[in-house]
Amino acid sequence: MTSAASAALGRAAAREGVRDTLPFSAYEWMLALRYLRARRKEGFISVIAGFSFTGIMLGVATLIIVMAVMNGFRNELFAKILGLNGHVIVNKIGGRFEDYDEVAKRIARVPGIKAAMPLIEGQVMVSSAVQATGALVRGMTEDGMRALPLIADNIRFGSLNGFGQGSGIAIGTRLANMLRVNVGDTITLVSPRGASTPFGTAPRTKPYVVTALFEMGMAEYDRTMVFMPLLEAQRYFSRGPEVDAIEVVVDNPGAIDNFVREMKRAVGPTNHVSDWRARNETFFTVLEVERNVMFIILSLIVLVAALNIISGLMMLVKDKGRDVAILRTMGATRGAMMRVFLITGASIGVVGTFAGLILGIVFCLNIESIRELVSWMTSTTLFDPNVYYLTRLPADMEPRETAAIVGMALALSVLATLYPSWRASTLDPVEALRYE
Repeated sequence: MTSAASAALGRAAAREGVRDTLPFSAYEWMLALRYLRARRKEGFISVIAGFSFTGIMLGVATLIIVMAVMNGFRNELFAKILGLNGHVIVNKIGGRFEDYDEVAKRIARVPGIKAAMPLIEGQVMVSSAVQATGALVRGMTEDGMRALPLIADNIRFGSLNGFGQGSGIAIGTRLANMLRVNVGDTITLVSPRGASTPFGTAPRTKPYVVTALFEMGMAEYDRTMVFMPLLEAQRYFSRGPEVDAIEVVVDNPGAIDNFVREMKRAVGPTNHVSDWRARNETFFTVLEVERNVMFIILSLIVLVAALNIISGLMMLVKDKGRDVAILRTMGATRGAMMRVFLITGASIGVVGTFAGLILGIVFCLNIESIRELVSWMTSTTLFDPNVYYLTRLPADMEPRETAAIVGMALALSVLATLYPSWRASTLDPVEALRYE
């Protein structure tokens, strides 16, 4: 058949062919899904499509899992740090508080303040009959201890009843295991800043009975914290009627600026007010930067999988050139051909994205069980509390962030199919039939 005859035949078939249907009609979906089922000679194209599907599924699942773990890690640390230290610290400029009761009452009258707790802190060495280690002593009242749920709700042995009146102390379970003591046993606290003598400062040594053991879930705190009644801490550290600072717990830590302004008016210019963001700014900034960088790096997995869709679809377009030519001569429009291959390529990305979403959700919901299984299979300690501070692997999926990951994967999957689909729509049916 000559070129002119082929062209005339194509024009006649186009004039007398079928009328164009609505976009994304049933026959377009039928053709697209049929192209996804590879025959023997198209096996290599099917392999590329399979790799693209697997890559997008694993990329989306990995992004969801990693971001959920990082969010959970950040939220757990946030809860532990604020649950122990309070949201605002008030210090006396140039000294310590003598009128701390009056200052605490003025702070407590600010709307939204849950508790204002006098505090004494000091470094000591803790020793038992078998071991000795360093620790941080925090002198607090019983009401102050109960105002911090991280402490009050995590007493494993013993009780806080009568904590403020006696001289007993509360220590963490990891510290108790290190010292090999239990509730009712006696440990010795040694402070380097004791009584002044003609020969210098003598260390202060005093035994205390352990009345409570707590486990806050953060290894660093459970291993180093010692809580002592405020009056006893004043005597032990020779503070007299003074305290080092006043810790404040608020209803809404996210709106801390409003509380800080009101507290500054309440305590006056002779006192310094600092919130949790100023005290932990570097730590949380590092976590946020690491989270953003991980998101960018892991997004490349989805991008690579989308590029595989392009290569597979280009090969499919080349292989189906004769089919496209026949359909065009029968009256199929360029738009119809473009939509057929668009559906073919986008189906891989869309199904892979939602498969990855399901895999990521299932993994996050069972992440602690998976961690224990992997630890058991490898006989190693995965997510060591001594390194990562927390005793369990957290995962906190944020709906908006998860939706953004799914949206990004869907967008990349659709964009990756545009060029191959456009190439299919521009195939000349006469030329395609001539070279077959």
